[in-house]
Amino acid sequence: MDTLNVLMAGIAAVVLFIFGLESFSAAIEQISGERFRRFLARATRIPLVGVLIGAVVTAVVQSSSATSVIAIGLVNAGVLSFANSVGIIFGANVGTTVTAQLVAFELTEFAPILLIVGFLLSLVRSRMSVFGRSIFYFGFVFFSLNLISSSLRPLQEEPALIEFLTQPQNPLIGILAGALFTAAVQSSSVTTGLAIVLTQQGLLGLENAVPLIMGANIGTTSTAMLSIMKMDPAAKKTALSHLLFNVGGVLVFLPVLLIFGDRLATIDAPPAVALAMIHLVFNVATCALFLAIVGPFTRLVERVIGEGRMDFDRIEIPSATPEEGFEQVASQLEENVGRLLAFLQENYNLVTLSIESGYRGIFDACARRIEYVAFLEREHLAYFARIVPAVTDETQSRRLLDLITRYDYLFQIHDSIDDLFNTKRMMNQHYIELKSDVLMMIRELSINTLALFKAVHADLQSDEPPDHRTQVDIARGTLDRVNRELLTLLARPGREDVGALSNFVTYSRRLVDKLLNFARLGEGRAPGR
Repeated sequence: MDTLNVLMAGIAAVVLFIFGLESFSAAIEQISGERFRRFLARATRIPLVGVLIGAVVTAVVQSSSATSVIAIGLVNAGVLSFANSVGIIFGANVGTTVTAQLVAFELTEFAPILLIVGFLLSLVRSRMSVFGRSIFYFGFVFFSLNLISSSLRPLQEEPALIEFLTQPQNPLIGILAGALFTAAVQSSSVTTGLAIVLTQQGLLGLENAVPLIMGANIGTTSTAMLSIMKMDPAAKKTALSHLLFNVGGVLVFLPVLLIFGDRLATIDAPPAVALAMIHLVFNVATCALFLAIVGPFTRLVERVIGEGRMDFDRIEIPSATPEEGFEQVASQLEENVGRLLAFLQENYNLVTLSIESGYRGIFDACARRIEYVAFLEREHLAYFARIVPAVTDETQSRRLLDLITRYDYLFQIHDSIDDLFNTKRMMNQHYIELKSDVLMMIRELSINTLALFKAVHADLQSDEPPDHRTQVDIARGTLDRVNRELLTLLARPGREDVGALSNFVTYSRRLVDKLLNFARLGEGRAPGR
């Protein structure tokens, strides 16, 4: 019964450890936000720089899984290329060694201080409270490791258990156990931290602990593999490179473990320190090896997945450099206006098609495209701020202001499409299906709105003053009629599908108005906001 109590206490401490890691990662992500993602996107063109970034980010967020999933998400959104993501994947494993080093050298004794300081800062009513929560959870991670160590200490009095754990076992079984446990808890840091604590307690032999941490590298890829079910081929390449990198590292060093594994017990160093150093050397050596063959490695992944065209063409994000003059900047922006409008038109088409059909694949495609436009909006806002110094006279100033206004209305159009998409998201959450009469209304609205989209887009390539009165009158007339019909249906009992679309006409009317305002920019007069 005493042994059972010890094990239950140990499991509870492990649960706290996992909770601490997840909470710390979430707190760090709240601090970093979009700046963190943009930094990753721009600073990874050189693989070695990507390795350093991946290592630092993982050391900060305490999760290689989180780093790899972020990288895959950026690739899927078109923000990061597959080639640029490989370095981050390589560096993520190096970053996980920080946890092992802190535990092995017993620096976790400072955990209570971090908990107290973090708690006090979190009470401050300012941005410092966010940093306070991060410090608190960082201390919580290592406090829970200390708790694990204390709860498992009574097991040192179980000779049979000690003999079983300290006697050399088959390394392949240890690798498999480490992989499965890491896949279950979704964190290699948990596996590594537990292995070092058990080694410190004398409950786990070094010969058995090394295979566990090697297996942890394989198990941590499960998070990335699960995240790519419906992502672009480029994102799948990143996830596959993560898997091949971790499995490849284990396969390369497995012969060394099989040949020299029985000599690990003779290492003249504290077992926990020795394990932490082996973990560091293993990950750094694997990273260096694959970095040396990064070209052939990426070509291998390309060959396995195929050329993998994106499911939609990305719009080139402008970049401000000292060499660019204003004319070059303005031309690039003007060229992208038509592309962005066409992209938004397809987004609207897919959103309404998703509402009509209910197909999950179309819904997921909408989500990716809408997320991508949100990224474009943030990038363009930052870009406009950077190119202001390139303006040299009043004419250029007026031209830049006109471009900024055009993009502003395009992103307002995006906001209305996003509102329509969120209506579909709400319908999915409540399992609401539309009946045929409502479906016909949506189809008629979408046809008329798409006609207005096409007319506005055609005017961008025309020198004639735009005239959309016909399309606007048809769209607004349809909106008014559909609104009356929906109100009539809403009075009938059991029509929850009509209630779900109560705001659909409002969002559609805003979209039509914003399209018209965007078109009026071409007439040389300012639209009303």
